[in-house]
Amino acid sequence: MKISSKKALTVWILIFLNILITFNGCARIGHDFNENRVQNIQIGKTTKDDLISMFGQPWRKGIDNGVTMWTYGRYTYRVIGEADTKDLIVKFDKDGKVSSYTFNTTIDK
Repeated sequence: MKISSKKALTVWILIFLNILITFNGCARIGHDFNENRVQNIQIGKTTKDDLISMFGQPWRKGIDNGVTMWTYGRYTYRVIGEADTKDLIVKFDKDGKVSSYTFNTTIDK
């Protein structure tokens, strides 16, 4: 049984669309966190343990110019449509308390 190239192309398009629909055409990186709790962070008072209680373990930990830094982030990228991203970057002083933080998001509420 011979399949025409037009039928074969149609089958491949249907398979591709099925995969796209099945997987919703998106990729998610990072860990979700409750951005409503960001307002509870207090410079010079909030500790690493406080942040773990508020947001859980950070997605990434690192050092920036000798300063300990944690990142909470969730990034959703779509084949069709806009990306939804949010991240919280926290820097600590030598006593393990928050010295600064930045929250960014592309998600409208």
